[in-house]
Amino acid sequence: MSVITRIDITHHQLPLDPAFPASWDPQPRTKFPATIVRVHDDEGRQGIGSGDAMYGFADYQRYFIGQDPLDLERHATVLANIEFHAGRPWPMDVALWDLAGKIRDEPIWKMVGGRGNRIRAYASSGVHRPVAEMVEVARRTIALGFPALKVRFGRPSIEVDLAVIKAVRDAVGDQLELMVDCNQGWRMPWDTQHPWTVDHATDVARQLHTENVYWMEEPLHRGDYDGMTELRKRVGIRIAGGELTREPYEFRELLDRECFDVFQPDCVCAMGISGLRKLATEVARAGKIFTPHTWGNGIGVMANLHLTAGTVGAPFVEFPFDPPEWSTARRDYILRDTIEADGDGWITLSDRPGLGVELDEGVLSATLTGRATFA
Repeated sequence: MSVITRIDITHHQLPLDPAFPASWDPQPRTKFPATIVRVHDDEGRQGIGSGDAMYGFADYQRYFIGQDPLDLERHATVLANIEFHAGRPWPMDVALWDLAGKIRDEPIWKMVGGRGNRIRAYASSGVHRPVAEMVEVARRTIALGFPALKVRFGRPSIEVDLAVIKAVRDAVGDQLELMVDCNQGWRMPWDTQHPWTVDHATDVARQLHTENVYWMEEPLHRGDYDGMTELRKRVGIRIAGGELTREPYEFRELLDRECFDVFQPDCVCAMGISGLRKLATEVARAGKIFTPHTWGNGIGVMANLHLTAGTVGAPFVEFPFDPPEWSTARRDYILRDTIEADGDGWITLSDRPGLGVELDEGVLSATLTGRATFA
């Protein structure tokens, strides 16, 4: 039996020129941070993970050193305990699964269930572009073979947001599924706006339904269970959410109260691969869709691809992609090879062990920093 000997955590920042004007942040982002977690065993192997900044995790590393890296259930329980006291430690869970895959010589998609190694991606945009430019984004999305496009709301008025959806639908017809992210589930630290009310969300949902939008994402605050249940009773459009929901009991509430049609937890932000592989099965058993949020770097994208393809599958999974400001080269800068979809929007996972990706050590050395911020 091998044992865990060391855990290394490093921070990196990729300079962005031009800056990335994320739709959820009024300050254009001039750097893209990445935190890398490496878990080493006594036989020279390492597993990698990435996600939240992992500040303060050094205080808890002693609970893993000397342990069997294959005891994934035990590690996930300890990580859940740590989350209660500190931040989101789930990049560690991903690194442990990657290491376990290398020990067992198996890809994660097989380890979590082996349902399949192929999944179709939807292009997830991140920039508030004018109406005409968003129409061009939609046309480019079709040309690249993606089956669906997610559009971000949050422009100066809901009327402008809705005009974007109408113009895109008028331009592309039924060639493309459309999703809308309302970004009401959580707030950036500076944002003091109140989330939408059920009545406002209902009005928006009905207008989106007329444009045949596939799902409406985060139309209410993440804790407004009664509101989401009521909204689903009122409208015909699918309601999605849960990307930054943390605890298993919260997801049970969301399931029991029929809050969502589409569940979107991200394994580098909540419950890890260990917890979400079980939740995915519960969601599918309830007749709902499980398709994670993946907005981060390539390690997080790949972890969620393995998780979803290997457990329950999905109609499509999020693929952050909005060039030129958000390209696969920027998103995956920490990796030797970018993650790409084929000409029909499909991503095929390899049989390489663990996540099946390699870090670009030269880039990591050049971008090493003591900070995990966007500026």
